[in-house]
Amino acid sequence: MAARILANLIVMGSSILARAVVQAYRQALANASKNGVAQEAVQNIKRASKTMTEAEARQILDVAENSSWEEIVQKYDNLFERNAKNGSFYLQSKVHRAKECLEAVYQPKEPETK
Repeated sequence: MAARILANLIVMGSSILARAVVQAYRQALANASKNGVAQEAVQNIKRASKTMTEAEARQILDVAENSSWEEIVQKYDNLFERNAKNGSFYLQSKVHRAKECLEAVYQPKEPETK
């Protein structure tokens, strides 16, 4: 009999606690949206995911502003292959993104045809 009462108290207590946690979470979300914290967090995420700058790309590939496209491709191939063999995927990805960034600068844009 005592075990049954104890089990009922545990079940009721945990259900009350679960409801309180859900209610507190909802209240926290409501407060965050009122204060603008949620919008600020989204803006910070957007800021962090912006594309690489040209200067950063040049620094990663170790090329000067007056470098030719062939030199950039040569540096890219060298760094990409070195990181593919015994480097890290993160560095390989950075090298690839740097080449993509500089590709947009060096490659002429195709004229739009209608």
